[in-house]
Amino acid sequence: MSLKTPDKVEKLRKALHVKAKENPQFRFYQLYDKLYRWDVLVYAYRLCRANGGAAGVDGETFEQIASKGSKAWLEELASTLTEKTYRTDPVRRVWIPKANGKQRPLGIPTIRDRVVQTAAVLVLEPIFEADLQPEQYAYRPNRGAQAAVKQVHRLIRNGHTEVVDADLSGYFDTIPHAELMRSVARRIVDRQLLALIKQWLVVAVEEDDERGHRRRSTRAKDEKRGIPQGAPISPLLANLYMRRFILGWKLLGHQQRLKAYIVNYADDFVICCRGTAVEAMSVMRIMMQRLKLEVNEDKTGLCRIPEQSVDFLGYTIGRCYSTQTGRAYIGTRPSAKSVSRVTRAVSELTTRRMTWRSAEDTVVRLNRLLTGWGNYFCLGPVSKAYRAIDNHSRQRLRWWLCRKHKQAGKGTTLYPDEYLYESLGLVCLPRQTSNLPWAKA
Repeated sequence: MSLKTPDKVEKLRKALHVKAKENPQFRFYQLYDKLYRWDVLVYAYRLCRANGGAAGVDGETFEQIASKGSKAWLEELASTLTEKTYRTDPVRRVWIPKANGKQRPLGIPTIRDRVVQTAAVLVLEPIFEADLQPEQYAYRPNRGAQAAVKQVHRLIRNGHTEVVDADLSGYFDTIPHAELMRSVARRIVDRQLLALIKQWLVVAVEEDDERGHRRRSTRAKDEKRGIPQGAPISPLLANLYMRRFILGWKLLGHQQRLKAYIVNYADDFVICCRGTAVEAMSVMRIMMQRLKLEVNEDKTGLCRIPEQSVDFLGYTIGRCYSTQTGRAYIGTRPSAKSVSRVTRAVSELTTRRMTWRSAEDTVVRLNRLLTGWGNYFCLGPVSKAYRAIDNHSRQRLRWWLCRKHKQAGKGTTLYPDEYLYESLGLVCLPRQTSNLPWAKA
């Protein structure tokens, strides 16, 4: 949500948050009418358009809406909400390749549904933000993955050197609807809004089969579990259900008794312990079973630091060595998988089939990738990773330029570093280290 929130929408959100914060037992009765409030709906549309994304099952795009007139389109949507005739469309499913060769399902709602869900998030988020636990770092204002990594690092340095590295099997796909709706209804008793959320939970899914025919399934409705990944409402609901585990961990006394602290980001979490990790892992399994979630035993394990290291949110946390003194210390660095993933992405941008692009366009795309990666992976000793990625980027760009211009060789002489950096403007990651906070300390 990078767009500036309109003043009236911001005032509404603050009022809802203050009410929820001041009275943890308060239940909100009248929220549905806020969804089709004109300023909320317009802002929700602007957010969805800024995020872009493909069309849903109806094939409607933002360009088509703009050409017909977005105001009229929004007025029609507001009318269906006002008259309570709104019904959600099926979600279009696509499959996204994962680093391990498997595929992850992604649901693409129609733009119409995305706008209504975003409006719901604008109204619900400040209410549930008051209830989410400090251990939760995903999809929240002024928090993020880097803060979660720093917290794990801090706990380990403070002596919680046994880490339960947990993984849940298909978290988004297995969240039980009845239990989730109880979590929602703890705060929300507006019947119309609850009915909307139920619609989004049991929405049908459409995907193309091998012959190009559309196939519709109702697994979520039949099995009464799962929330569609890719829907604007899903991150908030996922956070809300994970809160049950984290809050239960503390209320049942496990945190205090075991000196075991959870750090959670979306469906990823670790438990940092002081010599109690075996029992903490056993208790975690029992709690997840009660929550009707499945622990992925193949990816769940116990790490003892500094003998071992733990990977969390793309970072490896464990023993590092000072380049100046050789002294060992507990630090964070980009994981080998993260480095491998970005180098593969660089290779994808510089394949032979991409030589139709201009050199300038290719460098712009590379820079966007490298800058984004560097902005996230800026904690701890990053120079080694930066150099490896920079070397790979230069080699691939030279190779790509040679293929584009039908020249033999590796291109080292034809395209020296000065040409790549100065003429084409390729980002040099190693040069960025001088701008990182730790370099100026």
